[in-house]
Amino acid sequence: MKRYLPFVVLLFLISCQGNYTPKPRGFFRIYLPEKEYVVFDTVFPYSFEYPVYGKIIPDERPSAEPFWADLVFPEFKGTLYLSYKRVRGDADLLAYFEDARSFAQKHIPKATAIFDESIVNDQRKVYGMLYEIKGREAASTLQFYVTDSLNHFLRGALYFNVTPNNDSLAPVIDFLEEDIRHMIATLRWKNPGR
Repeated sequence: MKRYLPFVVLLFLISCQGNYTPKPRGFFRIYLPEKEYVVFDTVFPYSFEYPVYGKIIPDERPSAEPFWADLVFPEFKGTLYLSYKRVRGDADLLAYFEDARSFAQKHIPKATAIFDESIVNDQRKVYGMLYEIKGREAASTLQFYVTDSLNHFLRGALYFNVTPNNDSLAPVIDFLEEDIRHMIATLRWKNPGR
């Protein structure tokens, strides 16, 4: 054994020469399914189309109000939280607008930018605002509210159940943004304001 020890040490020293180049950091491949939609039309005062890879679950948290729901995307560990309010007058509507705006603005410390876009669909009486929240560590990347201006108010916020790293999540965020835009475009109120 002692006779082979210098040979093993020499072999070890010779084999360790050379330049080591680290491999670049890799990321998991994200599978994005085909777009296909189904209609959500229940006793809720609104209906819309949502993707087949999402599940609508009624919100059963103690703080939940009637007609609140979660649109869950299990494959992406994401949830679009939907909260509905009945509008009983201008004061209600102004308070709901301010709440929705302040919820989006709470992300300013982690956001690099917040883009807002008006939503106007006279035919369906759907009016509101869509907020795109940019930034690597922003907890919510997309929020919106829509109303018929008289009876209905619906707010949505997209969150992921992962540590925020929106650079890595960008393909999923863009993919789900299309679905949320489709949902808003197909939204219908039951007994909309006149």
